[in-house]
Amino acid sequence: MTDKTVSYATSGVDINRQDQALARIKPLVKATKTPGVRSDIGLFGGLFSAQFPEAKPILVASMDGVGTKMKVARLADTWNTVGGDLVNHCINDILVQGARPLFFLDYIAAQRLEPEVIEQIVTGMAEASKAAGCALIGGELAEMPGVYAEGEVDVAGTIVGLVDEGDLLPRLDALAAGDVLIALPSSGLHTNGYSLARKVCFDVCGLKVDDTFPGTDQTVAEALLAIHRSYLGLLMPLVKEHKLLAMAHITGGGLTDNLPRVLPGHLDAAIDTTSWEIPTLFRFLMEKSGTSIEDARRSFNLGVGMVLIASKDEAPAILARLKEQGEAAWVIGEMVVGSGSVVYR
Repeated sequence: MTDKTVSYATSGVDINRQDQALARIKPLVKATKTPGVRSDIGLFGGLFSAQFPEAKPILVASMDGVGTKMKVARLADTWNTVGGDLVNHCINDILVQGARPLFFLDYIAAQRLEPEVIEQIVTGMAEASKAAGCALIGGELAEMPGVYAEGEVDVAGTIVGLVDEGDLLPRLDALAAGDVLIALPSSGLHTNGYSLARKVCFDVCGLKVDDTFPGTDQTVAEALLAIHRSYLGLLMPLVKEHKLLAMAHITGGGLTDNLPRVLPGHLDAAIDTTSWEIPTLFRFLMEKSGTSIEDARRSFNLGVGMVLIASKDEAPAILARLKEQGEAAWVIGEMVVGSGSVVYR
C-alpha cells in the first residue's frame, strides 16, 4: 500500500487557479452592468429585472460557441478576439428576430485554467457586451483534465434578448416575389469554417501565425482571428422603424443553409453571384483546398455576414442609408417564386 495523499490538485484540478481567474474578471464583468442587473458575480444565479418598457415583450434566447477558432488563438497566444466573437455571434443570432440583447452568460472550460488567458477572453466579452448595452451577469469556469487535451480551451455562451411583438422578424406573411436581398460584408471567417481553414493554412501550406497571409497585408493570425462583427447598432434602427421583412445571419452553412431559415415555403432567394467579389481570404482557402464552389458556399460566409430582405420600395432608401453610415452594402439578389430554397444565378 501507499500512504501518498491524493488530492483534487494532484488529480489535475487546482481550485486556486479558478479563484485567481475570478479575481481577474470580476471588475470586467462589473463594468458591463446595466440598469436591469440585480446581482453581482459570485451568486449561484444572475438576477435581471423582468420589467420592460415594450408593450408586448417576447424573450429571445440563443447559445453558441467559437469552435476550433480557439486553436488559432492558442497558436497566436491572442485571446481577446474570441471573447468578442462569442458575444457578437450570439447578438447577431437574436438580432435577426428583431431582439436587442439584455444579458449574457458564458462557459469557459479547459484542460488547465490559465488566469491570464481567462482574463483576456473575458476582456473581449466585456468589451463586446458594453458596446451592445448587454450585461454579463454570470458564467462558469471549468478545469477538466482528461476531457480536454493539454492546452485546450473552449468557450460557449448564452444570450437572452427582448423584442416587442410588433417588431418580431421574419414577417413571413409579408414576403413576396420581387423583394430585395441586401448583403452586408463579413469581417472575415467570423466563427465558422475553421477546421478547414486551419488544415489549409497550417498543414497544407505550412504557414505560421506570424507569416503574411498570401495576397493580403495581414499576418495569418490577424486574418484568421479577425473579430466576428456585430450588426446591432447598424440594423436595430431599421428594425424599430419596420423597414425590414427578414434578416439572416450567415454562419455555419453559409448562404445555402441560413437564408432558408427565414423564407416561406413558396419563395426562393435568388442570389446574383456576380454582385460581389469573393474576398482574397476565401479564394485562397478554396484554391488550396480544392473545395468546390458548392461546398464553399456551405463551409464559409464568402464575405457575406448578414442578408436583409426588404420590399422593392424600401430597398433603395435602406441601401442609401447604410452607405451614408459607411457600410459597403449591396443588392445580392431577390425573392422569386420557389420552394423555400436558395438558388444561385
